[in-house]
Amino acid sequence: MHLSRLIFGAAALLLAVTSPAYPEEAPVYVVTYFEVGAPAAAGAAKLALQLAEASRKENGNMGFEVFAERRRPERLAMLALWHDKQALDAHGAAAPTKTFHDQIVPLLTAPLDVRPMLPLWVAKPAGGARGAVYGLTHVDVVPPSKDQAVELLKEMAEASRKDPGNLRFDVIQQESRANHFTVVEAWRDGKSFDASAMAAHTKDFRQKLLPMEGALYDQRLYKSVP
Repeated sequence: MHLSRLIFGAAALLLAVTSPAYPEEAPVYVVTYFEVGAPAAAGAAKLALQLAEASRKENGNMGFEVFAERRRPERLAMLALWHDKQALDAHGAAAPTKTFHDQIVPLLTAPLDVRPMLPLWVAKPAGGARGAVYGLTHVDVVPPSKDQAVELLKEMAEASRKDPGNLRFDVIQQESRANHFTVVEAWRDGKSFDASAMAAHTKDFRQKLLPMEGALYDQRLYKSVP
């Protein structure tokens, strides 16, 4: 293949996956995944909670949640919402953020996976519940299918919010890769989650999404770390 074709192909791919130009004042979500050695799970959760408590007091913070995987508590996630990029940048330079990084790094089995996201289909949560099941799902589609996937995810969100026991079903879009999405969901209990997974609209969504996928549909179930 000629070098010119390689360059053109790379440029086309870059344009396809680069996110649209969001305004500076747009809200910014940050999803952070991290994994520690199993013996360090409780300590890591404590450090994440300390960061959450400090971050909620910062200007521009609109929410900061900490989760641990239901069956693998050494795999954790944080979901934060900031009023705008300026607030996020200030958070990144804040002392509690630096302290968290210094303390968590020795416990990690892999680097922190930090993903800034923009809201796509977000609704007001229906509330919380003791023992709620939370889900964070990474959806990766091939670039040419991005727009089709956006519409498909919208339909899935609207249908799932009507399912019994649903507390939350949001879709956010990765800032640096517009063909990558995260589905944020919450269910009153495991029974309502299981019922939704078997619902006709969920099966239809998964069937239509499969030909578009660029990577495995990565759904992880969590419990809230209080």
